[in-house]
Parts: sequence; structure tokens; C-alpha cells
Amino acid sequence: MAMLDWTTYRQQLTARLGEIAKLSPDTIKGYVALSGAGQKHDLLGPKTRELISVAVAVTIRCDGCITVHTEAAARHGASREEIAEALGVATAVNAGAALVYSARALDAYEQVTVTRQVL
Repeated sequence: MAMLDWTTYRQQLTARLGEIAKLSPDTIKGYVALSGAGQKHDLLGPKTRELISVAVAVTIRCDGCITVHTEAAARHGASREEIAEALGVATAVNAGAALVYSARALDAYEQVTVTRQVL
């Protein structure tokens, strides 16, 4: 059973972004230019770019990015297993980031407690 109707969501998102394009065309033009800049040399190929995009989409928690890039990854031949591997990388990076920020939290705690002792 699907958690969301991703196709309908993607269509609704596309329609809403079309409204934004009418209201702020330069914003969309800038986004399209930025998105296309990394594809100029095509060293990674579209499937790999989309797999990276899916992993990043999960990391930044963007449902719109998830639906758009998952569909594109599938269209460029990514298998379910390849998507799962990309998601595993996203999970590992997020866990690593949590560890790094855990170290920062301990550092902040130590600084706060040392500062209190000095006062």
C-alpha cells in the first residue's frame, strides 16, 4: 500500500510551480539555470545524477524533490535496488551528521559549564 499518491502529488506540485513561474519568472529561470549547470559535461550521467538527487532529497526532507527525482531516476533506468543503495548512503550520511553535531553539542555544553564555573 502506498503512503502517498506520488503521481498526483507530482502533478499538483508541477501545477503550483507553474503558478510561481507566472508570478516570478526570474526565480524559475534562475533555478533552471542552476539545475542545468551541473549537467554541462555529463560526466556522471543522468541516472547517477538522479540517484544522488534522491539521496539528497531524503536528506533535506523534500517530498517534492523525492517524487520528481525518484521518477526521473526510474525513467533513466535506476532499479529499486539502486534506489535503496542511494537511500542507504543518505541514511549513513544523516547518521554521520548527527554524530558530528552530537560532538558539537557536547562541546557547547562544556563551554557553557566552564563559563559558569568562571563566573
